[in-house]
Amino acid sequence: MPHADLAGLVREGARTMTVCNSCRHCEQYCAVFPAMTRRATFTRADLDYLANLCHNCGECLYACQYAPPHEFGIDVPRRMATLRAESYETYCWPRPLGGAFRRHGVWTALALAAVLSAVLAMTTWLLNPDGLRWAPRNGEFYAVIPHTAMVTLFGAVALFVLVAIAIGVQRFWRETHVGPLPRAVDVWRGLRDAFTLRYLHGSGRDCTIAEEQRVPWRRWFHHCTFYGFLLCFASTSVAAMYHSLLGLQAPYAYTSAPVVLGTIGGLGLLVGPAGLLWDRRRRDPMLAHPDQQGLDESFIVLLWLTSATGMLLLVLRNSALMAPLLVVHLGVVLALFITLPYGKFMHGFYRTAALVKAAVERRPDERLKSG
Repeated sequence: MPHADLAGLVREGARTMTVCNSCRHCEQYCAVFPAMTRRATFTRADLDYLANLCHNCGECLYACQYAPPHEFGIDVPRRMATLRAESYETYCWPRPLGGAFRRHGVWTALALAAVLSAVLAMTTWLLNPDGLRWAPRNGEFYAVIPHTAMVTLFGAVALFVLVAIAIGVQRFWRETHVGPLPRAVDVWRGLRDAFTLRYLHGSGRDCTIAEEQRVPWRRWFHHCTFYGFLLCFASTSVAAMYHSLLGLQAPYAYTSAPVVLGTIGGLGLLVGPAGLLWDRRRRDPMLAHPDQQGLDESFIVLLWLTSATGMLLLVLRNSALMAPLLVVHLGVVLALFITLPYGKFMHGFYRTAALVKAAVERRPDERLKSG
């Protein structure tokens, strides 16, 4: 994870970008290299911006004449990955929790989910002794954990997570952006590039997993994960409106909007994270830093477990297994929520901010072309 010698990491990142700046062979691959050419020197903030602009497509590694085993040892994807991980810790809030980025791992995530599930089970038993009894519940989740208790707990956690994410993004933007404020068209371009994963496949149609090996799976699995997450969020939001505004109580019919959205999103979060884990096993290890495996995979595993327990809960909501499944599902969701500002989830926000900044920087080039 984060580099022990931060000054040395910055020097090495600046050296890498200086060599690339003198070559410029990879300028057409992604947004990093055009942004790099606008700088003669590279500060820590410049490197944080470029690292989060990088989509780790890997094309530049295989095109580079100075890549290992050349004595220059230029490996842009790995260098950017290390700098990216450093930026997560640098801009997070509260800063003392930044050390969590170093401790992330699959077993840590599983242990956290198990502990939170046990705490929820014990709390439920103390407040509602009949809540966990093994009996058919007909999908009445609030008979196990009261609605007020559920909303209070997850509302407080969600509020903290949103504040932490917002402050982190604001810190990243404040440190990395110097120049005019983005216009609506800049924001639109940045969001479009983020939502379409425009640069994930480099200059070609498919994603690089090794030299001369390109397949579309990585991009598709990212789309399944991203849009699956959005659909699940939409499902939860619609269910909250049903309950608060329309007075409709759960459980909702299988054909209702919350269930349909959650089912489609849940399937995306089953396929996407599982596919990303599979794809990571096949990718060239030169494209990432090995110390970040735990940070990446813990987030993927928690996403998959959230979906898997949620889908099981949907299928078995009328059975005697519903109560313990609900507690386990909520424990996993709580673990996911708590780790969002201190895990790989943040790269989506920093990358989107970097894409908006790149759109702002392209304005003078576009004016010259049009002129």
